[in-house]
Amino acid sequence: KMNRKVAIYARVSTEHEAQLSALDNQVQYYDDILEKHPNWILYDRYIDEGITGTSIKKRKNFIRMMKDAHEGKFDLICEYIKLRNESNISQSELSKRVGIARSTTARPERNLHSISLGTFIKLLEAMNYKLEIVRKEDANESR
Repeated sequence: KMNRKVAIYARVSTEHEAQLSALDNQVQYYDDILEKHPNWILYDRYIDEGITGTSIKKRKNFIRMMKDAHEGKFDLICEYIKLRNESNISQSELSKRVGIARSTTARPERNLHSISLGTFIKLLEAMNYKLEIVRKEDANESR
């Protein structure tokens, strides 16, 4: 297996103690994932504390993460794995929903091969998520 540089993103909307505890739990969740994948090398943790999710403009570390992703500084954002786990969907169940081989479903998590954008979109849709592509000007205006 080749090494893969990964990034994590975590955010809470307030700085209340309960929210900060939730932030610690998010980071620990990602750390646990990284521990299970010795070939994954943590590039950076992008953490926004006390930042609303309604406006990207205020989420400085999210913006920094997306800039770094665009520049190819890391290979994988662990959010996909978190989404699958939070949806309580196994790789096998997800592959059945999408109608693809389980080995294909596992690719983003196991770093065996890249998957096509079309397949990635199908995986997200099977978990009730969507991938949006917006023009840079439009994205900057909404921030």
